[in-house]
Amino acid sequence: MEFDGNTVERVIQSPLGFLKATAGPAGVTSLVFIEESSSFFNSESNLHLELLIKELDEYFAGTRKIFTVSLVPSGTGFQRQVWKNLCEIPFGETRTYHQQSQQLGNTLAIRAVAAANGRNPIAILIPCHRVIGANGNLTGYAGGLHRKKWLLDHERKYSGYAVQGNLFD
Repeated sequence: MEFDGNTVERVIQSPLGFLKATAGPAGVTSLVFIEESSSFFNSESNLHLELLIKELDEYFAGTRKIFTVSLVPSGTGFQRQVWKNLCEIPFGETRTYHQQSQQLGNTLAIRAVAAANGRNPIAILIPCHRVIGANGNLTGYAGGLHRKKWLLDHERKYSGYAVQGNLFD
């Protein structure tokens, strides 16, 4: 139930731990990993949160590759452009920061692109976990590198690509 069009939040349990989701009348505004859920109650909800939970369950089961829930991340115009570009990286694939900055039309913006990725407020659905270092190694992830590795391996497994265990170890 949505309360007067205000933002509501909910804790979601996942195979990677707890996620705190926030949504308003227009869609999901944030999804972040948290270390414990004891301080949150799950009584608040809205249609966007219910769809998010359904789609995350399907994603973790390996049956969903594209999310349809409405996303409304708050950020600068540049950040939103970077996040939109992240959503164009196909399920099971990765890009480097250099490739991402090329796709955005400015190869000199690698650090700005990386900083925008780091400020991504909607984990998993805006897939910043799909961006890796130029040498193929994992680079920073707000949810922790162990989660980034898990997400990449999970997506490769369900995309039909071979999981490259030693690449991400």
